[in-house]
Amino acid sequence: MTGHRHPISQLITEITTIFNEMGFTYAEGPERELVQYNFDMLNVPKDHPSRDMQDTFYLEADDQMVMRTHTSPVQVRYMESHEPPIRMICPGKVFRNEATDATHEAQFFQLEGLVVDETASLAHLKGVLEYFFSKLFSGSVEVRFRPSFFPFTEPSVEVDMRIAPQEGNKLSGRWIEIMGAGMVHPNVLRAAGVDPERYQGYAFGMGIDRLAVMRYGIDDIRLLYNGDLRVVNQF
Repeated sequence: MTGHRHPISQLITEITTIFNEMGFTYAEGPERELVQYNFDMLNVPKDHPSRDMQDTFYLEADDQMVMRTHTSPVQVRYMESHEPPIRMICPGKVFRNEATDATHEAQFFQLEGLVVDETASLAHLKGVLEYFFSKLFSGSVEVRFRPSFFPFTEPSVEVDMRIAPQEGNKLSGRWIEIMGAGMVHPNVLRAAGVDPERYQGYAFGMGIDRLAVMRYGIDDIRLLYNGDLRVVNQF
C-alpha cells in the first residue's frame, strides 16, 4: 500500500518551492537552542515575559538551554556564517509551554524569513508576501501592515492578508491576521556581526500549522498531530 506524506510536510515543500522561485535559500537550525541565540542576540530583554517558565521549556538547571520558542534564532546563526546579501527561509518546529486546544499546540511549525542587503525595505517585504500568498492560495491577494512591537524588529508590523473573492472559498474577501514582521533591529544585525550602518534587513515569521488549517479547512489543529491516519490519508 502506498503511503502518504503528512499535510504539514506537503505544505513545507510547497512553501519552499515558492520562496525558491524568489531566490530564497533554505536554512536549518537546532531545536535544542542556547538562550544566547533564542533570546539574548535577538534583543529580547532579560525581563521579557517570553522568557518565563510558563512560556519556555528550559532544559538545564542553569537556564542556558531551551527548546527553541521560535525559528528566529536561525536568523542570527545564518547571519554569523553568511555575508550579505542574504535571502533565506527556515521552516521548522518550535515549542511553547502552553495548554493545548483547538487553536494551540505545545509544539508546532513556524516559517522564518530573512532578507539583508543595502536596499531592503517594508515595501519590498510587502511585495514578497503578496507574491507568496497569491501563489499559495491560487489567487489575487492583498497584504496590509498594522503597527506592532517585537524586540527583534523596528519598526514592527502585524500582517493581514485578504484573498480576492472566489466562489467556494470561505476565506475570500476577509482580512485575516497571518504573521508578524518588520525591519531587523540594528542590535540584532550588530550581534550577528553585520554592520547596521551599511546593511538593513527585514524578517517575517508565520505559523505553518495556521496556514495548513486555512488551506485545508481543518477546524482543530490537534488533528495534525494525533496520528489519526484518517486525516493523513486524505492527502
